[in-house]
Amino acid sequence: MKETRKNSRIIPAVDIRGGRCVRLLQGDYSKETVYSNDPACAVSAWDRPGVDIVHVVDLDGAREGRPVNLHIVAKIAKALKTRIEVGGGVRTENDTESLLSVGASRVILGTSICENPGRAEAFVERFGPDRIVAGIDAKNGVVATRGWISSNGADPISLAAKFADAGISRIIYTDISTDGMLCGPNISAVKKLCEALPGVEVISSGGISSLDDIRRLFKSPPPNLEAAIIGKALYERKFSVDEALAAAG
Repeated sequence: MKETRKNSRIIPAVDIRGGRCVRLLQGDYSKETVYSNDPACAVSAWDRPGVDIVHVVDLDGAREGRPVNLHIVAKIAKALKTRIEVGGGVRTENDTESLLSVGASRVILGTSICENPGRAEAFVERFGPDRIVAGIDAKNGVVATRGWISSNGADPISLAAKFADAGISRIIYTDISTDGMLCGPNISAVKKLCEALPGVEVISSGGISSLDDIRRLFKSPPPNLEAAIIGKALYERKFSVDEALAAAG
């Protein structure tokens, strides 16, 4: 059983592509920075008191529409004491089962339910609300899917409401225009989503570049703003995990 650490507002991230730990700019596969050839070793830096869960994205899977790096996910899960949540290319219940079987504690569904919200209920019924997270990625107020290379024109809040009706209890909201840019999170969009769905836990993703960004995000936050995912700023050593945890309060 993985260790559960309560009340952590900071979720470190690791993105996997070609077997390496990388970060992309705004999801652009041609704008990649490689940080480590061993994702499991890289992510071990985030396995510390105060961190409840680590965010893992299979970028190869997101592009191909199926989990590609199961062996690396398994290696990360085995290396860490804390839990991991995993997304990228999860389209079916079998994909979800595969990720859970290699050590994921939560599985993130994006394209599969963003393009067909009616499928969300089946995932929740089979795996339970604590195991399933909906991922909503948006740019300029419009939902993007399939590794951010397609758009179905949906409004994030309307889509999130459908997920809530299906039993989804946790949503990761990623603002694509800020992701990997170190330009600050879209706090307004995150808080609008929180306020529209008070019964759903919301996790913010994208753009955090400084401790001030973290402080602003969690200044008088809606009660359902659960946490923030941070990737590039940690890899670029803008601040430490401990400093981020302190800033989040």
